[in-house]
Amino acid sequence: MVGKIIRTMRRENNLSQEDLANKVFLGRTTLSDYEREKTDINFDSLEKIANVCGYDILFVNQKDKNKILTSKNIERKEI
Repeated sequence: MVGKIIRTMRRENNLSQEDLANKVFLGRTTLSDYEREKTDINFDSLEKIANVCGYDILFVNQKDKNKILTSKNIERKEI
């Protein structure tokens, strides 16, 4: 599932795997492995990809529907 989301974000931004990999300091084959779900992606890499593609990551609590948006609710270092 995550691989399909990464591929969709990349394609919506008209980026090749090579272009996106360079922007987030990954190898093209690593990005390809993430998209094909051959390798699990760590959160930091996923967040960098999302930010480069103009997306935020949203967590929703299933019990109370509380939402946490990584770019607004969590203090973090610049990517």
